[in-house]
Amino acid sequence: MKTFKGKAIYNPAGKAAEYAEWACNFYTGCSNDCHYYYCKRGVLAHTWSNTPKLKKCFKDESHALEVFENELRANLPELQKHGLFFSFTTDPMLCDNKDIESYKGRYDFSYFGGTINATWVATTLCIDNSIPVKILTKSTNWVDRLLSYPFELRGKELIAFGFTLTGHDELEPNASTNAERIEAMRKLHDAGFKTWASIEPVIDLKSSAMMIEQTAGFCDLYKIGLMSGKKYDKKKLVEFMEWCNTAYSVTNGFYMKKIYFKDSLLAQAGINREKLPENFVGRDYNMFND
Repeated sequence: MKTFKGKAIYNPAGKAAEYAEWACNFYTGCSNDCHYYYCKRGVLAHTWSNTPKLKKCFKDESHALEVFENELRANLPELQKHGLFFSFTTDPMLCDNKDIESYKGRYDFSYFGGTINATWVATTLCIDNSIPVKILTKSTNWVDRLLSYPFELRGKELIAFGFTLTGHDELEPNASTNAERIEAMRKLHDAGFKTWASIEPVIDLKSSAMMIEQTAGFCDLYKIGLMSGKKYDKKKLVEFMEWCNTAYSVTNGFYMKKIYFKDSLLAQAGINREKLPENFVGRDYNMFND
């Protein structure tokens, strides 16, 4: 497949490609201020801010959404096949206006500020065009408002909400707590949405195991990755993977769905992906077809 690099939609490369074949970024910068966030140290470090800013290639949010729609239509068959991920350069569900409960509108997040409106308008366009959407966030203050609508949103089965879960609130000072994210995941799953968890970065294996235990039963997919540049104990990594395999069994008290271990984790554990049990999926796994 020829690589596409638009202003809004593009094909991720490198480690990001393990998460999605197609992604969308409207904003750079994030108010969650996570201490470990890779964008603070990578190629975006010189432009990084704790305040999300619209990418310079866009005049305003309306222009960004116009560009998005044009790029969506130019790549429609591939997007329908592989879906679209939001977002690698910000939290796509940030709300500046915290007084969400006072808002009386329906399906319109423009009142909230932040990044959420562009994400939701783009998501609606995707659903209208039968494109599956995966959203990854650490924000939860929009969830109750969304679920309080007399729900008429079509294409609910095409939206998968993901939450980053590390078990370390102190490293994510302005994000919703891990407990709040877990509760939000449960609510969304109960409402009929697909849900997934990014267990990345693994701060410590005990905390990651705890996040998995606390979401088993209402999380459809786990993606587990290490902290960039950190060396882990190989034996403990293997033990953690074996635990994940054991925890997959209903007889152990909870049932986990599919698990994807990122390449860097397998490399440090010294394990070939081809030898993993079937519940450990590859990067080509499509949760919308399961």
